[in-house]
Amino acid sequence: MKPTPFSRARSFVSLGLLCGLATADDLQLPDPLADASGKPAESAEAWDREVRPLTLEKFRAHVYGRNPVGKPDDLKWTRQVLDVAGMKEQVIEGHVTFSGPGGAGKIRVLLVIPAAAKEPSPLFLLINNRGPELSDLTKPNGFWPALEIARRGFATAIFQVADVDPDKSEGFKDGVHAIFDKAPRGPDAWGTIAAWAWGASRVIDALEKEPAIDARRIAVVGHSRGGKTALWCGAQDPRVALVVSNNSGCTGAALSRRKQGEQLADINRNFPHWFCENYKRYNGKEETLPVDQHQLIGLIAPRLAYVASASADAWADPEGEFLSCVHAGPVYRLHGLTGLEAGTMPKPGGKLHAGSVGYHLRPGKHDLTLTDWQHFMDFAGLHWKQPDARR
Repeated sequence: MKPTPFSRARSFVSLGLLCGLATADDLQLPDPLADASGKPAESAEAWDREVRPLTLEKFRAHVYGRNPVGKPDDLKWTRQVLDVAGMKEQVIEGHVTFSGPGGAGKIRVLLVIPAAAKEPSPLFLLINNRGPELSDLTKPNGFWPALEIARRGFATAIFQVADVDPDKSEGFKDGVHAIFDKAPRGPDAWGTIAAWAWGASRVIDALEKEPAIDARRIAVVGHSRGGKTALWCGAQDPRVALVVSNNSGCTGAALSRRKQGEQLADINRNFPHWFCENYKRYNGKEETLPVDQHQLIGLIAPRLAYVASASADAWADPEGEFLSCVHAGPVYRLHGLTGLEAGTMPKPGGKLHAGSVGYHLRPGKHDLTLTDWQHFMDFAGLHWKQPDARR
């Protein structure tokens, strides 16, 4: 029998290139190329037409939930230029506003544009799942090193997830759920991660119209729960040219079937509002899920994807994050691209940047640091042919 692209990928892994890591056969991973009949797509066109929408539907029905609304008809972007002492970069504060049957919403966005940029700049949009103090430009930090990013020639923006939906289990009675949900909520209704991803797309609606932004080169970045959000946003929104997941772990970049670190029962117990109600059916039964996270990364193809792990972050399962990148490879190869450039997981401090899927393993704990951002910018600069403005 002629091997399918996914069986070739399994052979690629089984040759020892993963140095002892679990193979696709070991994990019984779903084939990321399979159509509704189970037959692998044989062309990028067939995958785009048949497999991609099928896979998105499975993630909506079983994991993240289904959005009740896309871009609101009355979405508006209002902005003002701020004068920040000692900064040559242009700083814009803006608000994305919208309304629905349950009221009105507003997302504050802070945008920093490189000084003296001669043409529209590529953008890094950070989904901030931590405190609003990290957007204070007078207090530089590694979580959002805005000036470092701007001085590399990239624009950067940040928004607070709480502006979209508070990170708490309160029966979906506030945030965008209160504005748009219809009663009763179904078992596949969107959770908080999906709401945040929706919010990121609404920020893109606004920023893609900014003349200083190159709308063809927008990256969405998230850490931890924000990394889960970035992946789901990028899987659904084709305007995202680069998706960056940092330490996203369970229901982010890590393979669920490995059952290492945080597992489905843990995340659904501790954060019951993050995903749809159907997802709880798979607690302790990860092998019965119709999807796994390598397929989520595959949904980003042929666009760029980047996954970052930390060596001391066992709860996020760095090996599982790396394996997702490996097993998304068949989708990228079907599109005529190299996904991850190698099947061997790098040692702490190592990186893989040559393929359309990038990866690095930072020494240390669960965090988003300047070192991580430097890797993200190096990868984007390489693939977007963006010169380093510091040189």
